[in-house]
Amino acid sequence: MMKEGYKVLLICTMLCSFQLSYSQSIFGKWKTVDDRNGMEKALIHVYEEGGAMYAKVLKILEKGKKNAKCVKCKGGRKDKPVEGMMIMDSLTKNKKGEYTGKTLFDPEQAMTFRCKIWLNPENSNELKVRGYLAFIYRTQTWVRATD
Repeated sequence: MMKEGYKVLLICTMLCSFQLSYSQSIFGKWKTVDDRNGMEKALIHVYEEGGAMYAKVLKILEKGKKNAKCVKCKGGRKDKPVEGMMIMDSLTKNKKGEYTGKTLFDPEQAMTFRCKIWLNPENSNELKVRGYLAFIYRTQTWVRATD
């Protein structure tokens, strides 16, 4: 009877640690929030492929911009829908647990930035997204999507 209790305890512990590690991942769906006005702008899917991190726009949330196209873009992105667009490409995880790379694309500005992405250590439902242009940077806080 005692062995059964240990098995149940072990299974519960494993399930709880799986849930805890899953909830603390950067991967999943995130709502971008404009750091200047607090408005939700888009729903982003952050995923892993081949050991690298990628992100694409799933849905525009900002009113009046649902069918937005990348009008300022050049090349292959010119006049393409923002929904479905890749905005982060091939970011890699460093020793600090942050993802870094050279491709954080902002469709509104049609600019690509170097970037660093990490979970807020105080709240795993917040993703910190920092874009760099030379030595100047700007950080936004994205919120984990629950729907």
